[in-house]
Amino acid sequence: MDVFTCAGCGTELTAPVSRVALPVHTHYGAWEQLHPPLMRPATYAVEPRPIGPPWRRWAEVGADAAARQGVFAPVYSVSFGARNSVVIAPGDSRSMTLILDRCEGYCRGVDGRAGPNLACEGCGRAVATRIDDCGSWQTVWFVPDEVVRRPSGVPAAPPPGWDDLERPGHRVPPVEPDGWWSPRWEAAVGVALAHMVAVTEDRPVTLPAGPVADLLGHAVGRCLPAGPGARSVELAGPGIRLPRPRPDVLLVPRHPLTGAPWRPPDDEGAVVPLDSGVWAYLAHPGETSPMPATGVLPEGVLRDDYPLPPLPRCPLTAHDRAFAGTLIRLPAVRAPRLRRYYDAYRRDVEAASAR
Repeated sequence: MDVFTCAGCGTELTAPVSRVALPVHTHYGAWEQLHPPLMRPATYAVEPRPIGPPWRRWAEVGADAAARQGVFAPVYSVSFGARNSVVIAPGDSRSMTLILDRCEGYCRGVDGRAGPNLACEGCGRAVATRIDDCGSWQTVWFVPDEVVRRPSGVPAAPPPGWDDLERPGHRVPPVEPDGWWSPRWEAAVGVALAHMVAVTEDRPVTLPAGPVADLLGHAVGRCLPAGPGARSVELAGPGIRLPRPRPDVLLVPRHPLTGAPWRPPDDEGAVVPLDSGVWAYLAHPGETSPMPATGVLPEGVLRDDYPLPPLPRCPLTAHDRAFAGTLIRLPAVRAPRLRRYYDAYRRDVEAASAR
């Protein structure tokens, strides 16, 4: 395991933490809601792309400079912030204090708009940004040049791998206890649909019957057209036998450590990566019987109560910012057909917001 220390004085700023993949929902929360920590305890992740200020308008920097920042379609502004920022759960932070004149936020916390708001207690250097406002996952982001990663001396648990996807605890249910769709699911669906639009070039698809069609069908129908010549989509990944002939598109999990999408051996076909916890639920949904259990509850049954917990009143939809934010970062969006798709999508969003 690692610890992060102040680059100025060497003060340890974290508990021992182990690296995992950056969650796909990192930058996409649900507005006007308080969120739990983004990261699990004793973990950290790295954001390779530039994030945060300074921001420069697309019209000023142009397409080439924006592409070097990883943005391939027009947006209002492009981040020229630091790359390789490290994020941890707030509970794993140590020896830092708030910089009180940088604690601005929207309504329920701080959002980091004024820059780093946490200082090292050892030397006073601004080393990190705490974010916990509504609509944001609770995080602490380190300024890359202000911290140093060092071995902690604490042995790490085995790194997460594909086998973790079969653990019940890895599955992310689509519905929150309060009866609303999970913000993590909404973001994960938005990210996955952007990849699906890219690999299908805005053409129709057919989803497999069962949980995939039931949960994702409405969102897919809003982003892709119906009609003939549909591409076939199937769930694939560890422990799932790949159908033959190979479907046009495979819906696969991201590796929980590296974030890389799963692929069959020697396969270069189209894949759409999905949050590993969301994929695990689709692949291993667990108990789904509509009949009440009698006697002793069977293993895996969570309840047999009545009335059943509330369910969302509307179908699952993709997080708009997750969808658009992912699509603009895919080089494929520069192709004429997808650029027309993105431009039309952007016009629809702007028209809806103007109503």
